[in-house]
Amino acid sequence: MAAASMVDPAIFERLQSKIDEDTHVREELRGILQILERQGRATQSILSRAHSTPSSELSSVISSAEVSLQEEIKTVALLSKVASRTPYYKYNAIWTREIQNSCFSILLCGWLGGYSSPEKSLEKCRLLTIEEVGQIFDIPVNLKTQDAFHLTIEEYLQSLITLIEELTRLAINSVTMGDYQRPLEISQFVKDLHSGFQILNLKNDSLRRRSDSIKYNIKKIEDVVYDLSLRNLIPGGKNGEKLNVAT
Repeated sequence: MAAASMVDPAIFERLQSKIDEDTHVREELRGILQILERQGRATQSILSRAHSTPSSELSSVISSAEVSLQEEIKTVALLSKVASRTPYYKYNAIWTREIQNSCFSILLCGWLGGYSSPEKSLEKCRLLTIEEVGQIFDIPVNLKTQDAFHLTIEEYLQSLITLIEELTRLAINSVTMGDYQRPLEISQFVKDLHSGFQILNLKNDSLRRRSDSIKYNIKKIEDVVYDLSLRNLIPGGKNGEKLNVAT
């Protein structure tokens, strides 16, 4: 006669049920994120045209980017609906990279002149706040007491660093197009952002390491501006006068 089991098999059946539930949630989230990733690549492809488009002709790039971003925003809304059914920090590592990418696209579009108020059409060189990005996404930001999907401060700051890296490239490519004013605007904007980051006491190791790279991007932009000044292509070049940075 077989000995009675000392362990109730139902314990493992319940564990398997929980594993199956967890797998289903992860697969559902990854399916949404695959869509968001594809939409993000399309948006960034549109925004990359800014590297070969004069500042005066950016309106078509911006409007196309805003339309593409609207599709991302719809997908983020679906992600928020699914993610908010589960504890936030159990799965947030799955989606944080794609949220950062979408946030970066919104920040870059805003800097180029997108998401401007009706009375200030194409207001360029503007930094969208985390609250403004949250409003565009239609999701809360920096939740502390509520366990729900939201945009974190860390995701916003990571996106800002990506914006700085992209603007560094834009400063170099602007010279190729003969646009000598834009590197000046970028230089002042990035220096202002760097000053802001220096105020922060960052606890996130990845964020702290990436923020250290900002000074190297500043150096690259300064080299561009210095070269333009030596070639007398910007106001206050060889005469040593203060460079004119548009605001």
